[in-house]
Amino acid sequence: MRRLYSSFDKSLISGLPRVLFGGRIEVIQSVETAKRAVDFLMRQPILGFDTETRPSFRKGPMHPVALLQVSTDDICFLFRLHMIDLPNCLLTLLSDRRLLKVGLSLHDDFLRLTQRRSFKPGTFVDVQDVAREMGIIDQSLRRLYANVFGQCISKSQQLSNWEADVLTDAQKRYAASDAWACIQLYRELLRIKAEGYELEDTLACNS
Repeated sequence: MRRLYSSFDKSLISGLPRVLFGGRIEVIQSVETAKRAVDFLMRQPILGFDTETRPSFRKGPMHPVALLQVSTDDICFLFRLHMIDLPNCLLTLLSDRRLLKVGLSLHDDFLRLTQRRSFKPGTFVDVQDVAREMGIIDQSLRRLYANVFGQCISKSQQLSNWEADVLTDAQKRYAASDAWACIQLYRELLRIKAEGYELEDTLACNS
């Protein structure tokens, strides 16, 4: 029977094996390429979902969301919203009620996206809700992934400039990994829940 922890000491995570999305990454910077990407994505069974926003190091309003990441198991599209905004094709994808889309802390993502254009979210599942139902307290992607897979997702690019003229390879791989990881977590948590698991209080550095 699998063992999970309600809390996972973050000091242990950096020592775990690193994991990154290993598939193809497509950067979308025009409405025309966005349409083609959405046509492909609408035919998939499940999508991972995330956003990135240029960090603000001063008090006051946040920058608008700059990047929307939508991933399958082997390809991730990075939509540069500060260049194309939220075109109608993306609104169709976000509002679709047939296609399952999986994310984490979706309330925050929806809030930022609707600051660009209003829409009614379609069928989404928040991995945090699944984890919470299983008794897992830690809700960050990094801690959840460490808890479930024993691997480390790097957050080194989180505070980088997501509105840069050209995204670095490290930024692209980081952004894709976050969206892709949501699919992996969702599937694995459902599998563990169905097969049975033991929940312990905390995995800490002195355990």
